[in-house]
Amino acid sequence: MILALVLFILTYVLLLALPKYRAYIALASAALFVVLGILPLDKVFFSVDWNVIMMIAGTMGIVFLFIKSKMPSLLADIIIEKMPNVKWAIISLSLFAALISAFVDNVATVLMVAPVALTISKKLKISPVPSVIAISISSNLQGAATLVGDTTSILLGGHAGLDFLDFFVYRSRPGLFWVVQVSAIVATFVLIYVLRKFGQPINIKGRTEVTDYFPSVLLVGTVVLLILASFVPEKYKPDAINGIICISLFIIGLIWDVIKSKDPRVILDALKETTISPFCCWADFLL
Repeated sequence: MILALVLFILTYVLLLALPKYRAYIALASAALFVVLGILPLDKVFFSVDWNVIMMIAGTMGIVFLFIKSKMPSLLADIIIEKMPNVKWAIISLSLFAALISAFVDNVATVLMVAPVALTISKKLKISPVPSVIAISISSNLQGAATLVGDTTSILLGGHAGLDFLDFFVYRSRPGLFWVVQVSAIVATFVLIYVLRKFGQPINIKGRTEVTDYFPSVLLVGTVVLLILASFVPEKYKPDAINGIICISLFIIGLIWDVIKSKDPRVILDALKETTISPFCCWADFLL
């Protein structure tokens, strides 16, 4: 037990010290657990919750296609057009990031929305720090609100056997979703106060052109199917139903993208985006 604890602590120290190599560190540590006999080799496969792994891989894959379609940028452009000044543009972007992050990994959400905030800051010659921090905080908060909002939520749901709706109502009581919303409301009022001096008018011409609407349909379809799966009695559905839904829709989207672009290299690009988080979580299960 002492050896396992030391290895566990060392792993997290290295994860913090070398963020670019987290996947490799996690996998190497998991391998050491097996080599040192802490986890028997015959139990490795059964120690992993494959439902969670497939959910993460499928969700990240759909998010990759969603970002590639430029739909997030278009939605951000539409929101900004309706805002009177920088303060409300930043607040609206943070709320937009919060909405997306409830259904998309929060890291991916920041990658979607932050470039828009950086563009605004550059054009108006103001510091991008407040807008990026606002987007990051909102994204992190809402990532914990639903089953598919963040890797941690997916892991929690898989370990506790939670379905999508359990995050809203759990044992006839308000679920984690509503707890997060209280924090989000408080954070919004704090943002309004912090950004009170950002009254510069904003005027960004032109909208981003969406190249493909199918990934947006897949993303919405993922959420809808996960909700519907919550209503199916346990005895009538596979244990890995959530993972099957996510990975199946990702494969459909990937096939669609390859046919549409006629470029098989899209598969490699998608796999690069979808393998790091699942491998990290696979290793976390073993740890």
